[in-house]
Amino acid sequence: MKQCKELAKQIRIDSVRMTNHGRSGHVGSMLSMADMIAVLYEKILNVDPKNPKMPDRDRFILSKGHAGAAVYSALAAKGFIPKDWLMTYYCDNGKLMGHISHKVPGVEFSTGSLGHGLPVAVGMAIAARYAKSNRKIICMSSDGDMNEGSTWEAIMFAAQQKLSNLTLVIDYNQVQALGHSEEVIDLRELKPKLENFGFAVKEIDGHNLEEIYEAFSNLPIMNDRPSAIIAHTIKCKGIPALEDTVKSHYGFIPDDEVEAIIKRIEEEE
Repeated sequence: MKQCKELAKQIRIDSVRMTNHGRSGHVGSMLSMADMIAVLYEKILNVDPKNPKMPDRDRFILSKGHAGAAVYSALAAKGFIPKDWLMTYYCDNGKLMGHISHKVPGVEFSTGSLGHGLPVAVGMAIAARYAKSNRKIICMSSDGDMNEGSTWEAIMFAAQQKLSNLTLVIDYNQVQALGHSEEVIDLRELKPKLENFGFAVKEIDGHNLEEIYEAFSNLPIMNDRPSAIIAHTIKCKGIPALEDTVKSHYGFIPDDEVEAIIKRIEEEE
């Protein structure tokens, strides 16, 4: 797991720098999913930076597109894009858009408005079935995505079609744009909800690299239904003053705090 740990740290550092430089938001959303992104790109996804459009590659959709800087960091680390693109994030004439964009090599689909990612992933899973391909389709969603009707329509359709090649990963940090999730739309008892809709469900600690790897490397959970992994995470993980805060959703780190925070991330065990 050493490589995953180092990539997760790099994702957190890059996310802090990129959002500060671009004066953009959502650093909390990036840091909550950094460990999962690291495991996906180091250990799980069958993708090739030299051939990003190879037909049988795995498809990863980030439905919470506002957190795209974390994926850009992983793509730079794996050689899909030059590392010097990262500091153009959210800047005029920059290479990297504020919400994740399919114009960037290695990105499958542009997202931003919540509730779009899973319906597209379901379509990709259907296409893979028709193509008799073993490629995996993985969609990472947020608490806010789970408030959208289009997400639940996709969940129902995926279960009806028994799309065992599809995995929904929920970055369950329980904080969204306007408040804690229980104050906006309460998602408690999420596991039985998804099971009742026909998904096979596993809950994990979304910051435990071993748990993440074990869950992702043993997909599907059941052979006759789509999988859902509920990853319990902490908003803005790695910056104690901002962890589990609504403030971290739209915020970035001020100039005079950046280096101290990066030093703390680098030193964290």
